[in-house]
Amino acid sequence: MTAVANDDAMLRRIFFDARTPYFWLDQPVDDRLLTRIWETARMAPTGANCQPARIVFVRSREGKERLKPCLTPNNVDKTMAAPVTAVVGYDLDFPDLLPRLYPHVDARSWYRGNDAKTADTASRNGSLQAAYLILAGRALGLDCGPMGGFDREMADAAFFPGGRIKSTLLINMGHGDRSKLPPRNPRLSFDEACKVV
Repeated sequence: MTAVANDDAMLRRIFFDARTPYFWLDQPVDDRLLTRIWETARMAPTGANCQPARIVFVRSREGKERLKPCLTPNNVDKTMAAPVTAVVGYDLDFPDLLPRLYPHVDARSWYRGNDAKTADTASRNGSLQAAYLILAGRALGLDCGPMGGFDREMADAAFFPGGRIKSTLLINMGHGDRSKLPPRNPRLSFDEACKVV
């Protein structure tokens, strides 16, 4: 019975009580916690264990100033105020690591000469890892605010130079000011979104 109670508490923390903040408390997020978030998120599954996500945690004032021109106007204030913004990208060179990450078959050969398949796999699994990062952050006590409103080419030039890593999502992270949260938006019911066949 205790395990179920603990599971319910964790589900509440990660899904039901968690919110996407627009305002942030002035509480820093240290390297140790960011490392722990990654060490947790990396354990979740990706296709053939490909792990294409690459993350730049933007925390410094200089880093935030580099990020600022990439943002759409409605994302500037909340991002500049957030203690950390994760720039999540996906690495198009992920197949080069497959001999180490998925060693029991020649998985690298699946992608050789197929740029479209490589990009699709990297994008899908990198986005999946971004979601895992949010869940790990929430589980470890942070609030997370994912955003798609930014210029990806500018962000790539600023944080992933070289062209092989493409940004997919920004995630503001820290302790949100819960006194300024709006009411939660509605969600689709099971019957509206799901079907069992």
